[in-house]
Amino acid sequence: MYFNDKYGRKGRLFESSYKSIHAVDDRYLKYLFAYIHLNPVKLINPKWKENGIKNLEEAKKYLNNYAFSSFADYAGRDRDSALILTKQEFPEYFPTPDIFTTSIFEWITTEV
Repeated sequence: MYFNDKYGRKGRLFESSYKSIHAVDDRYLKYLFAYIHLNPVKLINPKWKENGIKNLEEAKKYLNNYAFSSFADYAGRDRDSALILTKQEFPEYFPTPDIFTTSIFEWITTEV
């Protein structure tokens, strides 16, 4: 608003307005969970969503070491920053770290 007022503009400053979709079922919520946790892969492979992940082990290693995601926490790695994550508030879709990792990477080949 400030920028528009200052420069006599109207409308959005960046792209489009915020959009949201209600997650009505577990399948979609699990998809969102995977989507969010796989997003950092674009930093090492910008076109992975279009072309797929060629090296899953490289992607897993990157995600486990990426400091700004809870992927490593759900995958069973101990980190100090895990203290801010409250896993009990999220339904227990992934009871073990192995099930979490397998489920997240299954979404690469699964459509919603």
